[in-house]
Amino acid sequence: MHELGVVHRGVVRPDRRAVDALKPFGVSTVHEAMGRLGLMRPYIRPVYPGAAMCGTAVTVLLQPGDNWMLHVAVEQLQPGDVLVAACTTECEDGFFGELLATSVRARGGMGLVIDGGCRDVTALREMDFPVFSRAVNSKGTVKATLGSVNVPVVCANALVRPGDVVVADADGVVVVPADRVAEVAEASRRREDLEEEKRARLAAGELGLDMYAMREPLEAAGLRYVD
Repeated sequence: MHELGVVHRGVVRPDRRAVDALKPFGVSTVHEAMGRLGLMRPYIRPVYPGAAMCGTAVTVLLQPGDNWMLHVAVEQLQPGDVLVAACTTECEDGFFGELLATSVRARGGMGLVIDGGCRDVTALREMDFPVFSRAVNSKGTVKATLGSVNVPVVCANALVRPGDVVVADADGVVVVPADRVAEVAEASRRREDLEEEKRARLAAGELGLDMYAMREPLEAAGLRYVD
């Protein structure tokens, strides 16, 4: 059951150094390093090319067609936070635009992930304010119905708790639980180091068939070459 009409103010955020250690890594790397977990559904897309961010989640539960709680959530932002907004039911209305982005940035917020719509895309791009949304939609919203702020939400099939870390780029959005940030940052670094070695070998002409020792299992599976 959704918890409505409440704002939790005592969000425990991960150590800033751990969050900073995660920032160099992309969504695909973090997702793999975390055991192929945490991805939001791929319909959540950046609203302009090049949008990317990594920050701690302030979560918002919205009612359909109503952005009241986004305004409430802005007050709870601390520098380095990202708004993560879900809705009590599917809705693609334009919950968020340039004015709210201006307010979020003034509080030190880094961007927005929303399982809903946003608008003012040209202005957001000019501001370089990252938004990852379900839709771009000019349809406006009202301010009439309570939702909640800083409660666990399910955003595009991913569970997000206040204080979790959200990484977003052209490949999508991944959520790292707050208590795993340092571990996942280190696993991501190790994965990147290994990929750099593989990249060099592939660039030198070595085949993935040999690098990954695929030939014997392919033969055992019955693969035949016909000249």
